[in-house]
Amino acid sequence: MEKPAAAGGNPVRETKLYYGHQYIDETDVQAVSEVLRNGDLTCGPKVNALEKRLCELTGAKYAVVCSNGTAALHIAALAAGLGEGDELITTPITFAASANCALYCGAKPVFADINPRTYNIDPKCVREKITDRTKAVVAVDYTGQAVELDALLALCREKGLLLIEDAAHSIGTKYNGKPVGSIADLTTFSFHPVKTVTGGEGGAVLTNSAQLYEKLLLYRSHGITRKDDLLERKPHGAWYYEQIDLGYNYRITDIQCALILSQLDKLSLFSQRRKEIVEQYNKAFLSCPELFVQEEIPASDTTRHLYILRIVPEKLTIDRKGFFEALAAENICCNVHYIPVYWHPYYEKLGYKKGICPHAEKLYTEMMSLPLYYGLTDKDVEDVITAVKKIVAYYRI
Repeated sequence: MEKPAAAGGNPVRETKLYYGHQYIDETDVQAVSEVLRNGDLTCGPKVNALEKRLCELTGAKYAVVCSNGTAALHIAALAAGLGEGDELITTPITFAASANCALYCGAKPVFADINPRTYNIDPKCVREKITDRTKAVVAVDYTGQAVELDALLALCREKGLLLIEDAAHSIGTKYNGKPVGSIADLTTFSFHPVKTVTGGEGGAVLTNSAQLYEKLLLYRSHGITRKDDLLERKPHGAWYYEQIDLGYNYRITDIQCALILSQLDKLSLFSQRRKEIVEQYNKAFLSCPELFVQEEIPASDTTRHLYILRIVPEKLTIDRKGFFEALAAENICCNVHYIPVYWHPYYEKLGYKKGICPHAEKLYTEMMSLPLYYGLTDKDVEDVITAVKKIVAYYRI
């Protein structure tokens, strides 16, 4: 039996392979250079062009682009009416921003457990957490797989709640043939460098509601408007504007928008390659009883942002930490997404305790994110599979 590098063997590769990386080509460079040369660095035509493109891509009626995915969640929560004393239900297996957006508004995050096979928030658990203070649900398309939108929308309609789909992972994903972005009341995107499409940073909120759209525009830019129908006083002149609400400076630059527009031209390529890599991983790992492969609901045609390797501890003499370190010794550098939000010290100080969502907590102790991005070669993918199988073979019970 070949020894893993952690046990004294040779690593499968000489160079390090990381879990995520952006792909930038010459067309991206040219798109950014064009903006730098024409002088419209912010509040220029690329902002509107990106918003129009996102609507065309998803079928949503309105799009508001902003500085990052966290800002997108914040203004979505504000537009949904979250305020002091309200509650927002979300998943603990997500980046903290999905819950923090409630705190920003003075509301309380409430955590609902996940489906232990798909890892997405469980609609049945959401129902159990609803109170008379609940105002919205933030459902996260974890790894890129769409949440059970039909069930969640039906529940939200029944209870008079707004559904915010945190689609930071899922641009390019379709649900029952319909692109993510046009289904929930509000959908947020992120364009962070490890996401499928990047602007360096950047975010967006999409909606089909004209009323929510107008609120998003205000919250993105200081609560300031120049629109005649929103002004409360007679204009002093052509320069006139009013602050009519408390908003934020969450604007995005034309530089970022130009890069995102160029990246969107490659979305189908990015999506196809990610699907190919996921298929190769699934084929390799489904036959290993020591590993559990994330299940996908039939309704989701997924462009996957993360590939989760989940170990079955009862069948191995090594735990997740040991497996993670053994992969690193093979020069396969993984990550873990995510520590349950309410395990963080800040949330502990707010009174949250372990044990709220047992399925989510168990998943955290058993999972890690393998390399998944457009630039991976077939040899890179083969190296990842070889390293995983070598470790499994050596440490299996």
